[in-house]
Amino acid sequence: AAAPLWPSAARRPNVLYILVDQWRAQATGYAGDSNARTPTLDRLAAESSNFANAVSGCAVCSPYRGSVMTGQYPVRHGVVINDVPLEPKGPALGQSFAAAGYRTGYIGKWHLYGSPDGKYGRRQAFIPKDKRFGFDYWKAFECSHNYNSSSYFEGDDPTPRPWKGYDAIAQTDDACAFVASQARQRDPFFLFLSLGPPHSPYGTAPESYQALYGQRPIKLRPNVPEEHRERATTDLRGYYSHIAALDDCVKNLLAALDKSGAAQDTIVLFTSDHGDMLNCQGLQAKQHPWDESVCVPFLLRYPRRLGAKGRVIPQPVNAPDIMPTLLGMAGIPIPESVQGSDLSALAAGSTQSDPEAGALLNLPVTFTQARGCGFAEFRGLRTARHTYVRSIHGPWLLYDNRSDPYQMRN
Repeated sequence: AAAPLWPSAARRPNVLYILVDQWRAQATGYAGDSNARTPTLDRLAAESSNFANAVSGCAVCSPYRGSVMTGQYPVRHGVVINDVPLEPKGPALGQSFAAAGYRTGYIGKWHLYGSPDGKYGRRQAFIPKDKRFGFDYWKAFECSHNYNSSSYFEGDDPTPRPWKGYDAIAQTDDACAFVASQARQRDPFFLFLSLGPPHSPYGTAPESYQALYGQRPIKLRPNVPEEHRERATTDLRGYYSHIAALDDCVKNLLAALDKSGAAQDTIVLFTSDHGDMLNCQGLQAKQHPWDESVCVPFLLRYPRRLGAKGRVIPQPVNAPDIMPTLLGMAGIPIPESVQGSDLSALAAGSTQSDPEAGALLNLPVTFTQARGCGFAEFRGLRTARHTYVRSIHGPWLLYDNRSDPYQMRN
C-alpha cells in the first residue's frame, strides 16, 4: 500500500510561518518585477509550491490575521476591520498546533488584541496570555510601524522592551535563535514570525538598503496615472528598500534553518497579509479590489514531502485556507469551526488545480464605515483568470486578468 501523503503523529514537520505586511504579489524578482531585489525569495520560489493567485480576501491587517488564526472569514470571526478584538469561535491556529504537541512561538506584530473603544488605545498595550491563542514563546506587540524604535513584550512580563535598530532584523535574529534552540528537540516547533515592513512609512529602511534605490530609475506599472507617477516613484524607492532588507532577513532565517539540520523536515511559508496600491489606479494603500491590493506572494516549501523542485499553482488560496492547509500537512485534525479548504494535496501535486475555483473578496473602504456594522464597500470573486466585483457606490467591475493583467479595461 502507498504511504500516506502526510505524516502521522510519530513524525510531524516543524512549521516556520513568515508573514510580512503590505507586500503585493507583483513585487518580487520571480514574479517579473525588475525593480525588486529578492534573490533569496527567487531561490525559495524555485524550491516551493508557488500559489501564484494567492488572495487577501479582506485586504486589511486585522481581518486577514483573524482569518489566519481561525480558518474563518471575517463575517464569521468578527474582525471586519482593524483593531476589533479577535474572539475565536473554535480552536485557533496556535492552539491547534499546541494541542498536537508543538512548541509554539510568536515574534513581531500581532494586531489582534484590538481596541474596543475604536481609538486604537491598545496598540501599545500588553497582550495577556489568554489573548495569544496558544502561542507559548512570546516576543510580540500589538501594532507599530516605527521600525527603528519599536518595543515588544516578552512572555508574561508587562514591561515593554526595545528592539535594537531596525526591528525586522532584530526579530529575525530572535527567530534564528529560536530555530537553533528548538530544531533538535524531540517535539516539533511552530514559529510565527510577523514582520512590519514593507508597510509604510517607506523611507525608513536601513540606509544601506535605501542607498540601493536612491537614484535608481523605477519602472512603473502601466496603470499608474500620469499625475501620480512622481509620487509613485518616490514611494516605490522606499518600498523596495524595505523589500531588499526583508529578503536578507529571509536569507538569514533559511541559513539558520539549514545550520540546525531541520530544513528537510520544516514547512516554510512566506506570505503577506495584503498588498499596496502604491498609486496604481490612482489609489493608495489597501482595501481595494484591484490586484495590487488583494494579491499576495505565497510560497510553501516542505522538502521532505514536496521535494526541492518548485511548481506554480494557479488555483487561488485565500486567508481562511491557510490554517486547514498547514494542519493537513502536519497530519493534525482540522477543527469543525474552520471554513477554509485544506489545499495540502494541491501543494503536493497529488490533485490538479480547479479552473473554476475562486477566492471571495469582501473589502471595507473606510474604517468608520465598517466598525460596528460589518458592511463592505466591495464584494466579489477572484479566480485565476477573472476578477468580478460589485461596489455599493461605483460601477460593477469585471476584468480578464489574463488578457488585461493591469486591470485597465472594465
